[in-house]
Amino acid sequence: MARKRCSDEDILKLLREIELHPASGSDVSSACRAAGVRDATYYTWHKKFGGMGRCQLSELKALEKENRRAHRDPYMKSDAPKPLVGSFDTHCQER
Repeated sequence: MARKRCSDEDILKLLREIELHPASGSDVSSACRAAGVRDATYYTWHKKFGGMGRCQLSELKALEKENRRAHRDPYMKSDAPKPLVGSFDTHCQER
């Protein structure tokens, strides 16, 4: 069976849909089956996105993007040596 990728917004929508089913008297596994999602996938998504709103999701995406950029750029880390601006000759003449 082909693997289906869902966007984060779709995952939030499915989580809310699944969470509303047990309120009507059915269990989580039947709600997952009705939504077309495996139980393990639901619990993984619930652990990552549970209780999150759309604004929190956008903040999470922004933080993940910043984190990826920080790992690629060594000068963004505070403990990395900064590139020197200017020449070494001017510093040697002052001493």
